[in-house]
Amino acid sequence: MSVWNLFITFLKIGLLSIGGGYAIIPLIQEQVVVSNSWISEKVFTDIITISQMTPGPLAVNTSTFVGLQIGGIAGALAATIGCISCGVMISLFLYTFFLTHEKSIYVMEMQKGLKSASLGLIISAAFTIVLLALYGTAAPGTDFLSPNGIAVFIFSAMLLMVRKGNVHPVAVMLISGVAGFILYR
Repeated sequence: MSVWNLFITFLKIGLLSIGGGYAIIPLIQEQVVVSNSWISEKVFTDIITISQMTPGPLAVNTSTFVGLQIGGIAGALAATIGCISCGVMISLFLYTFFLTHEKSIYVMEMQKGLKSASLGLIISAAFTIVLLALYGTAAPGTDFLSPNGIAVFIFSAMLLMVRKGNVHPVAVMLISGVAGFILYR
């Protein structure tokens, strides 16, 4: 696996990542876990968890950590640059386009359609994260009647702490990490 392949893969992911953030997770998973088998679903789940806890955009963090896992520092740079390059170029183009067409009814209607598509991608990403967290897989044919009991317990306990106990989210993340470390050893 070359750094060039990693760059090209994440360049394509960045090009198709309308909606960013959570919407990009299924695209990355498809490429690095399913299509190319560069990492396992377990490693990918761990990367998503770390990416959510670290500062910065989720898509960039995920790309960086996947690249680091696959190709070290050079892989992290290649994946990150590949992921953000198309977004930067497209954003510059769209900025210019929308400045010149800001009063167009057609452009406004097009934006409504893009918002709907982005929402669908975000819902898909949320579903993928729930499947990975509670079932350990996001593969088709998942048996929804048999989730991982430990994962459901930790999730339920943390949800209860946040909603009823008003525990700070950072404390919930730390407690979850410790519980996961102890219960999954």
